[in-house]
Amino acid sequence: MLSIIIVHWNTPRLLAECLASIERERSSFPDPVELLVVDCASTAPGLDDALAVAPGARLIRMSENRGYAAGCNAGARSASGDPLIILNADTILEPGSLGELTRVFELAPHIGMAAPLLLNTDGSIQSVGYRFPGLVNLLFDLWPVPARLYASSLNGRLGPGNGKLPYAVDYALGAALAIRRAAYDDVGGFDEGYGMYSEEIDLARALHARGWTCLLAPAARITHVGGASTGQMPSEMQAALWRSRGRYLRRWESPTRRRAIAAAVGLSCRLRAGRDDAGRYQAIRAAFREGLRCRS
Repeated sequence: MLSIIIVHWNTPRLLAECLASIERERSSFPDPVELLVVDCASTAPGLDDALAVAPGARLIRMSENRGYAAGCNAGARSASGDPLIILNADTILEPGSLGELTRVFELAPHIGMAAPLLLNTDGSIQSVGYRFPGLVNLLFDLWPVPARLYASSLNGRLGPGNGKLPYAVDYALGAALAIRRAAYDDVGGFDEGYGMYSEEIDLARALHARGWTCLLAPAARITHVGGASTGQMPSEMQAALWRSRGRYLRRWESPTRRRAIAAAVGLSCRLRAGRDDAGRYQAIRAAFREGLRCRS
């Protein structure tokens, strides 16, 4: 049996579409599929109507919204299957995606996590695999660069390969991930200190540190609307993004490299604040420094 965990917050229409796509997939999937919906204290109406699309789904209600990582962990604690498939509520499974994604774990016992190819709603490729982030990635988000560079290997972006065969990546976006239960337990799940953003990068880094391999399975395709939940609070999400980036930097980089990257980001923010939206870059710098101070 495999377990599908959907983390939801205030997007019931998209949740219903996600559940409908899962119902279509699991009707032809050979193994039992456990379906859990973790609701992070939503206030928008329509959750019950969305859940009616999948009568077998089990609802886990969080008393407060403690972030995506906490929602994932709550679902994993209640799940019985292996592997665990974790989805954003704004994803739609394309035909055959469950089979393609779960077959990856049959290749070798050291494969701890697998991700699908993420598609935009128009069918174009949204996201594949990535290398672990560093200074260049942060600076690319602070300074205007040509689109071709932003989407290039210089920014840690990988291509889709031949579109069929799985290949190793450092990490993939957390909108859709499949994780072997032993690997999840080995690293203790997601670090809930992130709250929002970078938690999937941190998880992949922890898996790599423990000897697990992460793969992208481009034959498994999932459509991702993107930004449906986070777009409801853009200012708060920007702060959360840079706070999480600081936290990641503190956890995984050496003190020397951490100081160098922090200095470069701080200088960039000061320079950008002098010519653009000063408040925005001051907020980025403050959130980043706050993340760097996190010790828990």
